[in-house]
Amino acid sequence: MRRGAVVISENEPPRELFIVQSGWLHASVVLGNGSRQIMRFYFQGDILGLPLLAFADSPETVTAVTDVTLCPFSRERLAALIADHPRIGALLLGLTVADRVSLADRLASVGRTSARARVGALLCDIFARMRRLGLGPDESIHLPLTQEEIGDATGLTAVHVNRMMRALVEDGIIERANNHVRLLDEKRLVAEANFIDRTAIETGWLPPAR
Repeated sequence: MRRGAVVISENEPPRELFIVQSGWLHASVVLGNGSRQIMRFYFQGDILGLPLLAFADSPETVTAVTDVTLCPFSRERLAALIADHPRIGALLLGLTVADRVSLADRLASVGRTSARARVGALLCDIFARMRRLGLGPDESIHLPLTQEEIGDATGLTAVHVNRMMRALVEDGIIERANNHVRLLDEKRLVAEANFIDRTAIETGWLPPAR
C-alpha cells in the first residue's frame, strides 16, 4: 500500500488484521474538535488491528506513513492458531500489556512534561524499537515523519516541534540531515525525557511450546 493509504478506518466494522512486513504506519483517533491524536507507530513485525479482537467497530484509524507491505489474516485464523499454540496466545497477551504500559508512558509524557521532553521521549522510543529490529546503537535512522505527525503524536504544533528539534540539534543531543536522525548524547536525552525502554518483555512465565 502507498503512503497515506488508510488500512483500518475508525468506527468501521473489522475486516482483517495485518502483520507489517515493511514500512511505517500510525494509529490515530479524531477528537471532538477535529484534531488528530496519533496513539502509536507501527514498524516491521508489528500486528495491526488487535483492538478489533475486542470491539465490533475499530476504535482507531491506521494509516501508512510510508509505502508498506502487509500480510493480512482473519480473526478466525488467529483464534485457530492460539488454540493450537497456547504459547503464542500468551505471548500476544504479554505484548498487548506491554503496549498498554507504553501508551500510559506516552499519556504521562504528553500530559505532564515539557515540549522538549515529549519530542525526546518519542525519539527515544523509536530508536529503542528500531534496535529490536537490528539497528546498531551508533547508527542513524531514517525518520519519515512530518513535523505535523510528530506534533499529532506529542500534542504539539508543527512549529513547536520544529523549534524543539532545532534546540536538540543546537545542544548537541541529536544530529539531523536529509530526514535522518542520529543520537549524539542518548544518555542526556533519556534523562531529559524520563524515558523507560519498554521493548523487552518477560517471557519466563509463558507456557511451553506444543
